[in-house]
Parts: sequence; C-alpha cells; structure tokens
Amino acid sequence: MSPTIPLEQKRSEDLGSAKVAPPIALATRRKEKPDSAEPDGDGQTAVPLNPRDAWTYATDVWQRSVLFWDVLRQRANIMLEHDEAGMPPVLTFQYEMLLDARRFERPANYALLRITTIGEAHAEECVDRDKPPVIVIDPRAGHGPGIGGFKRESEVGIALREGFPVYFVSFFPAPSPHQRLVDVLHALRRFVDEVMARHPGKTPVLYGNCQAGWAAMLVAIHCEGPVGSIVLNGSPLSYWAGQSGANPMRLAGGLLGGSWLTNFVGDLGDGRFDGAWLIQNFETLKPEAAIWDKYANLFLDVDREEERFLEFERWWNAWYSFSREEMVEIVDHLFIGNELEQGTLNLGDEVKIDLRNLKSPLVIFASYGDNITPPHQALAWLKPVYKTTAALKEAGQRIVYLINPHVGHLGIFVSASVARFEHRAILESLSDVEALPPGLYEMKISNPTGNPDCHKPQYSVAFEERRVEDLLFDYPRKAFEKVHQVSDANEALYRTFVSPWVQAAATPWTAAMLKWLHPMRTSRYLVSEKFLPGMHVVAALAKQVRKNRVSVPDTDPLREAERAFSKQVTKAIETARQARDDIEEEAFQRIYG
Repeated sequence: MSPTIPLEQKRSEDLGSAKVAPPIALATRRKEKPDSAEPDGDGQTAVPLNPRDAWTYATDVWQRSVLFWDVLRQRANIMLEHDEAGMPPVLTFQYEMLLDARRFERPANYALLRITTIGEAHAEECVDRDKPPVIVIDPRAGHGPGIGGFKRESEVGIALREGFPVYFVSFFPAPSPHQRLVDVLHALRRFVDEVMARHPGKTPVLYGNCQAGWAAMLVAIHCEGPVGSIVLNGSPLSYWAGQSGANPMRLAGGLLGGSWLTNFVGDLGDGRFDGAWLIQNFETLKPEAAIWDKYANLFLDVDREEERFLEFERWWNAWYSFSREEMVEIVDHLFIGNELEQGTLNLGDEVKIDLRNLKSPLVIFASYGDNITPPHQALAWLKPVYKTTAALKEAGQRIVYLINPHVGHLGIFVSASVARFEHRAILESLSDVEALPPGLYEMKISNPTGNPDCHKPQYSVAFEERRVEDLLFDYPRKAFEKVHQVSDANEALYRTFVSPWVQAAATPWTAAMLKWLHPMRTSRYLVSEKFLPGMHVVAALAKQVRKNRVSVPDTDPLREAERAFSKQVTKAIETARQARDDIEEEAFQRIYG
C-alpha cells in the first residue's frame, strides 16, 4: 500500500501562493482595432483614456479611501468598547453560564456555558434527545473565546441545527493568580462531569479547536468515566513535526534559545503573559496575508468587505493573557519538550499523561493549507505512540483522519463552507466512527452535488483503512532534543540570575503601560476618534460618501490595474518571507544539525 500522507506537499496556488498577474496598461482596453489606433506589442489596442472615466475613477478611489479609514476607525472603537465591556465571548448565540472555574477550590479562568438559543428559537426546541451533548472547547492561544461560534454558520451553529445539545468552554481575559496547566485540567474535568450529570447515559462529544485539541485529549485521559468521541480541528500533538520550508514556527524555540524569553515576557507583565505577542507571531508568520492582503482587499472592495472585516476583527483583536507559570509550562512541556508525543508529560500533582491510555474514538481534521498546525503535527504522534497498526488495534482504539487540501488554519474553524459541510459530515458520522473496528482510517467524503448544504444521501462518507506504518513523517529528532537541552540550560540561567531583578522592577503600572503600548494594540486603537480627534472628520465624510457613492465596475482597466499591483506586492512580500524562512531553516540546521 502506498503511503496515505505525502511527505512533500507542493505549494500550489490553492495553498496560498499567489500568481503574479501580467502588467495591465493603465489606458488600454481589449477591443477590435479601430482604423486610427496603433496596436501594442501583445495584440491589445491602445485607446486614449476618457477624461470622464479618469475623473470617475479618481472619485471612486477618494471615496474608497475615506471608507477604508472609517472602517479602521470603527474597528478601533469596537476594540475599545469590547475592552470596556470586559471582553465577553463574541458568540452570536445566547447562553447561560453554568460553572465559573474562578470560584473553584483550584481556580482557573475558565467557564462552562450552555447555548440556549439559535436564532429566534430556543435551543431546547431543536434538541434531539437521542443525541449526545457536544462540548466545544475554544482555543486559548492569545485571542478571546468565540471562534467556534461567532458566526451562525459555525461549529456551534451546525451542531445545534443537527439536534445536539451544545455546551461551550469559554475563558476570561485575565488568568487566576499563578494559574497552571493542572488547574485548567481539573476545571475542564469538572465541566465534563457537569455535562454528563445533565445528560445521564450519554457520553459527551469533545470538540477541540487548535490548542483546545490537546486540552480535550488531556481531560479525556484524566476523566474517571468514559467520554465520547473527540474531534480535533487543526490541533497540534506532535510539535517537532513539520515540512522543511513550509512550517517554520516549529523552529522558533531553537532560534530564540528556548523558553527563557517566554519567562522574561511574563516577568515584564508582572506575572502575566500578554496574548498579543502570540497573535503578532501568527501575523508575521505569513505577512503577505496579514499585513498586506487583508487591508488591500478591504480597500479594493470596501463596499462588500466592511461587514465581514469588522465581524472577524471583533474576535481577532480581543487579546487575553496567560499566567507566567502556565505559558512557560506550555512552551517547555509541549512546544520545546514535545512531551505529549513521547509520553513523558507530567503536570504535577500526580497527573501524568500518556496518550496510549486514551480510549475515546478520535476524529482528526487537518489541512495542508495550514502552516500553523499541518497534518504532520496533527498525525505524526501516532507512530511513536502506537508503533504499529497491530498495536493500535490491540489498544482497542479507533482513529479517523480527514485532510482538507487547501483551507488555512483559521479557515478550519471560521470558513462558512467548511462549517456547513465538513463539520456537519463529521457530526453526522460520529455513530459510524464509534461502530468501526479498532484501527486507523481515512475519512473520504464524496459530494457530487458540490453543495455545502446538502445532506445524506446526497453525499456519502467512506472510511478507508490505513496503516500506522505508512505515516512517514520524518523530522530531525536529535536536533530538537538539542534544542530542549539548550532551553533547559538557558531557562535555569535566566531564573537564577535575571528573573529576580526583572520581577523586582515590574509593577502593575509598568505591565499596563507595556500592554497598551504593544504595537498590535497601538496600530488599532490610535485611529479611533478617542485618540485622534481628526477621525471625526473621517466619520462625517464617510457618512456623506455612503449617501453619494460613485463606484467604478470591477471590469474597468484601472481597477484591474489596482488588483494586478496588489498581487505583485503580495508576491514580493511572499518572496521575502520565503527567503526569511529559508535563512531560519539554514540557521537552525547549522546550530543544531
């Protein structure tokens, strides 16, 4: 049998590589050749630009500029208002809070919510009593809770429409003092116990997004009673795995000398690690998308993009913090130590985690377009843990994986088409997964209609058996072991000689100052009229522009030239980013190879 997962995945335009559009002459149009016109070199006919068209285009550009800055003004105000409101979850569904883990004997900044309404209907009216409850655990990776349910077409929305009772694990902006991973684990376990008590005889389905995926695995192993299937969406479990030239984030720990810098940032924050640093790392990972395309697309199509842009930014710009202890544990044990895959994760308090003890069926959803958690990191742990297919079957485990060829990391959670089809297909197939004989399977979905809203039997699902031995995700293990050793040494030096001085100098005032001077925040809130009074003029102009909008059609050659220029800038940034990644890869190999 040939390997089911290719070692090298070509980076096509489906994976985010932009093609450079051919230069477009500003004053040319493709048309039949008039007698008085001179043909240009590629067969196009040069036509003098109509002054009226030029004036209309100039008016359109000026109006789009006003609307562009007004949208950024609105984003700044939304960010500040959300912060003043305490940064609640950005769920589009109404909910009630059942448990607040800040009041537990071992406090943690987590909460269990029950989704109560879907649209105008009460959730109870949509529930199928024969279906198990679904617990959606949102990722705590710098931003606030809500990605699993901030749109009607989302994981929460699809689960509700399919008749599942839905619970949502949320969290608060600030951690409990000296909060640790084991405290979070105990809180999540109590949440699962609460849901099971509310649904006797039903084992809950755990839905873990990104970082919350490994949290779901930990709580399933730690729970005394069995839980139902676990769905992991873009969740890393093998942190050293990745493809050379495609997944540079895995090298960051080695290039920065280990986890000492994480500890340092936590000390500067007076015991808190600002999540804005994690979001900044995410944006710089692919700057052509986060720094150029996002804003260029808004400017080029501001009339249609405004609502979508502000909806997403409301979630993206709410940055939560970690305790220093918790963040250092995550970096030390998972990202640098890779202890989850190796079965050596010890959280203290006699809580030891071994993935071989997991008995719940697994559904792993990953994408080759995801440069944060590629399929390598989602699946490579299987071979070190189970060694062979026979060992997996002897353990009585059922593991199903589903690979999307092109959707990006955030698209796994927020793409409307993904939520409406893949997530619904997963939920509809959970009973089939649990009925499978032990083994490894690839989930294949056939949808000849191409309609993401279709239901069975319009689409079909097949589970094709695979072999653990064919998952050939190779990576330089010895190099990452050296990184672990270097990190331990640097961390010990920092804790002994530097950390006491930094902690003595840090105060709540200096921490607050550093928080609000972070470039991720200043680039947002400084364009609010609360900080820049001149933005009142922009708001007034935008109001008039919307009343008297003059737009140029997309087929206009000047608009086409805009898009061509934007694509060329994207390509230039992408080329520079690829060169940066190549340099980092070479440096890592020279230092640790």
